Amino acid sequence: MVAPGAVGLYVDAANIQANGGFGMQYDVLRRLACRSGGEALRLNVYAVYDDARAARDYSYQQKVSNFFASLRDLGYKVIVKHFRWYTDDEGRHYAKANADLEMAVDALTQSRHLSRVVLATGDGDFVQVVSALQDQGCRVEVVAFENVSSDLKRVADDYICGYLIPGLQPIRRANNGRPPWGEPGSRVRGICYYHAQEGSYGFIRYLRGVHEISSDNLWITDTRDPESPYASAFFHDSDLPEDVRASDLPSHEIILEFDLVESQVKEGSMQAVQIQRV
Repeated sequence: MVAPGAVGLYVDAANIQANGGFGMQYDVLRRLACRSGGEALRLNVYAVYDDARAARDYSYQQKVSNFFASLRDLGYKVIVKHFRWYTDDEGRHYAKANADLEMAVDALTQSRHLSRVVLATGDGDFVQVVSALQDQGCRVEVVAFENVSSDLKRVADDYICGYLIPGLQPIRRANNGRPPWGEPGSRVRGICYYHAQEGSYGFIRYLRGVHEISSDNLWITDTRDPESPYASAFFHDSDLPEDVRASDLPSHEIILEFDLVESQVKEGSMQAVQIQRV
């Protein structure tokens, strides 16, 4: 029997860490997954461990042990896959620790108790898993950062770029003296959804905060709608970084990080300055 609002969160830690998600805040991820009163029935992290390295590197052993303990403190179950060493035909040694199969099996077998499944991975091997979960009646969301399979994005009910989730990945230029994400003076991330080539200006859309996201409002991208979890900021092309061409905008693929200041153009609105590409 499926409990209303029952959520399963499955994290491919190795994939996330290797593709832009190193330092991801797991408390924020849990809060996102369980938004709108969702109940976390499963919180699984699939991690890898190098026994050979641990035997010779005490700092690695301690660092990983503390990381796993922190995850358990947040309510996650940590499933550890140990590296196995192999030798190829040319005599070269290589390590392998693939947790994909176990993560897929767990998600599928546990799905009968879930109404929503969140997969934190960008691995295209999970495309068929997503389809199978949907066939079981689950709504499937994917959260990832970089090198995300285009097929995985396409098949998911929702794909959420981890860089755009407030607080999920630390801001590079943020410091403790800054206001919270979304407030004037804060530093946030978003995408350019409109650009006027002739006017040399555009607008960036960003999430107001995790608390603004409900289970069914991410589709309300019109920032004028009071139910939208998004806000927008005006920018001048002159504030764009050198590695972003105005002719490439608007774009959902270019993630922009910027300071929010009160608009010089329209009272009560926000403006993006000190823009960088993530």
